[in-house]
Amino acid sequence: MREKVLGEVHARPFRAIGCPRTLLHYAFLTDADEAARDHAWLTEFCVSRGGHGPAPGARHHTIPFGGGTLSWEQHAEFTTYTWDGAAHTQTIFGRVPINHPFGAAFHAPGDLLVAVRLEVRGGDDTIEWRSQFDESSMTVSTLEDGAAMAATDFRQDGDGMTRILVCNRTMSEVQTGAIVQRLLEVETYRTLAMLGLFEATSLQPEIRRFELELAELTGQMKDTSALGANQDLLDKLSALAAALEAGATASTFRFGASRAYDQIVRARLEALREEAAPGELSMASFLVRRLAPAMRTCQAIEDRQAMLSRKLARATTLLRTRVDVELEDQNRSLLESMNRRAQLQLRLQQTVEGLSVAAVSYYVVGLISYLAKAAKGTGLRLPDANIMTGLAVPVVVLVIWWTVKRIRQQHGEH
Repeated sequence: MREKVLGEVHARPFRAIGCPRTLLHYAFLTDADEAARDHAWLTEFCVSRGGHGPAPGARHHTIPFGGGTLSWEQHAEFTTYTWDGAAHTQTIFGRVPINHPFGAAFHAPGDLLVAVRLEVRGGDDTIEWRSQFDESSMTVSTLEDGAAMAATDFRQDGDGMTRILVCNRTMSEVQTGAIVQRLLEVETYRTLAMLGLFEATSLQPEIRRFELELAELTGQMKDTSALGANQDLLDKLSALAAALEAGATASTFRFGASRAYDQIVRARLEALREEAAPGELSMASFLVRRLAPAMRTCQAIEDRQAMLSRKLARATTLLRTRVDVELEDQNRSLLESMNRRAQLQLRLQQTVEGLSVAAVSYYVVGLISYLAKAAKGTGLRLPDANIMTGLAVPVVVLVIWWTVKRIRQQHGEH
């Protein structure tokens, strides 16, 4: 990774920009598939013009085009194309040069998000430029401690492009390139940062519905005691928690990206060393006036989602505990019933064992009777067979009873 790490520092160098120049800058939202297709299209486009396309895996590339330079960059969720060429007229924001690359042959990689037309001129004293902007939202700032002036109104013109004017007073071409790149990044990232506001606005009705439904379900918990009703409430709470987590997961990236873009905008404005021109509004004060509330709105929605998630978790835990206690009560009742049934079975078994002692003793005594009669018939001098049978009865009963008891004790030990 050493070569890539070292090369990343020089990945997007500032281009030297003279004046007068016209820059057209576009940013398109792209996912992974659209980015791959755009990479392939740019490679084919460069080869068709006798050049070479971006290397596999490259995220930036620059080629000469139309007397100027076309720069391509891929980012995490968007792709930018920037072309700078010579301004062919002395009129500020006049006719767009016809040699730009964004004609019918250009392939947009995704949904258009940012479109900027930036003019670089050599001074601001002899050029009439104020009529090109909306006075109600125009910002005029001095940059680099007065080395340049920048003006914009952050609105779309008739071509759907945001106009930015940079008047170079004492800057070098490299300084001008740095200023231009930072201004383009401010416009790009402030637009991307505002996407979080509309995500938050779209989530507000759903979060409000979740809050009302949670309040209703927790109110029902107070009046519900039956196990079946509690289980129904638990199912509803689980479904509500799943829906909330799905929405929170889907918006996590957007809110995190908006915070990151907002920090980039603030860093770029700080790097410009911008100050408001006398009697004018600065870019920083204008953007912060709208970006700060938008970021607070995103943060508020995230906080409401987190708070609602915690409340749902507590309500679910409380209800699950109640259901578990009720199930334990039912299990205890069931175990008591099973215990009574086992005791009845034991008594029945003991009764059967008593009957079995009598039955076995009866058969054994019968065998002894047959043996006594047989011995008497053979001539042996023995007492009467009936007497022997009668005397054997208590002995047999005791032996059989002791044997059954012994067997029961052995089973109990095991």
